[in-house]
Amino acid sequence: MRTCGAITSILVSFAVFRAAIAAELVEMPADSQKGFEFPYLLFVPKQVEGGPPQYLLIETNNTGIPDDNLEVHRAAAVRAAKDSGVGNAVANHLGIPLLVPVFPRPKSIENVYTHMLDRDTILIREGPLRRIDLQLVAMAHDAKHRLADLGRPVSDKVLITGFSASGKFANHFTFLHPELVAAAAYGGLNGFIMVPLQEMRSERLEFPLGLSDYEQITGRPFDRATYSRIPQFAYMGEQDDNDAVLYDDGYPEPERSLIFKLFGRKMMPDRWEAVQAVYREQKLPVQFKTYSAIGHGTDRRINADVADFFRRVIQQPRKT
Repeated sequence: MRTCGAITSILVSFAVFRAAIAAELVEMPADSQKGFEFPYLLFVPKQVEGGPPQYLLIETNNTGIPDDNLEVHRAAAVRAAKDSGVGNAVANHLGIPLLVPVFPRPKSIENVYTHMLDRDTILIREGPLRRIDLQLVAMAHDAKHRLADLGRPVSDKVLITGFSASGKFANHFTFLHPELVAAAAYGGLNGFIMVPLQEMRSERLEFPLGLSDYEQITGRPFDRATYSRIPQFAYMGEQDDNDAVLYDDGYPEPERSLIFKLFGRKMMPDRWEAVQAVYREQKLPVQFKTYSAIGHGTDRRINADVADFFRRVIQQPRKT
């Protein structure tokens, strides 16, 4: 109860937030009429003088455990938006707003790993968890209009980042919505990210391994031309041993077997290097980096690298 009270004390209504911009964190309630069934947090740091053009940065929440109590996930989202996480560090460094959704990760629905935007999640056809990627798009649209009201207009395209499960979410979201993403950075990836192939060695690659059922899921063909123009930064710690591929809530047995067969059972460095080889062959603008002397986590140098990556991307002229 003490934790919940502390969280409530740093959240204000949008009306108060608008009147007193010194309040940096506000919670927007769920609004099914606008297309999102869960609340989201908006962190607006002081704009850096001479900083880069304003973009909305997104980092999805990652509680780390399943729980049916939404307040557990809300508390984790608040920590990510206000105090920790790569997104908060980048937002403060660049002086750009940060959106963190409050998506649940239900314990009562077996193997649905919403915070990773896994296959079980993307195939939900009804109820409040249906297509949370589209709910995130609606949240970003709502936040854009609210920021404009605050005199902080942002680009139509977003930046997206994440680490571990939220890093996987960022990777998957970029494939699903390439027309909306200006740049993406993600880390702690279990040595594997989705690859831009429909098949590999005669094996069909379904989401979130690849693109073979992309049109069935999204209702449109994969826009490879647009995707290929998105700068991306993918990173792992050299000593990372956190492998979600081993567990059914991340990757069920058929997906796990394919990953082992095509990319390697050993996460670091075998699988990680195999994925990089695919991206090199596809000639896509994804920068890969392996950090020495670090496991499953981030530090100041990683946060600074991600911030510098985004700064370079959004300051350079965009190709059409």
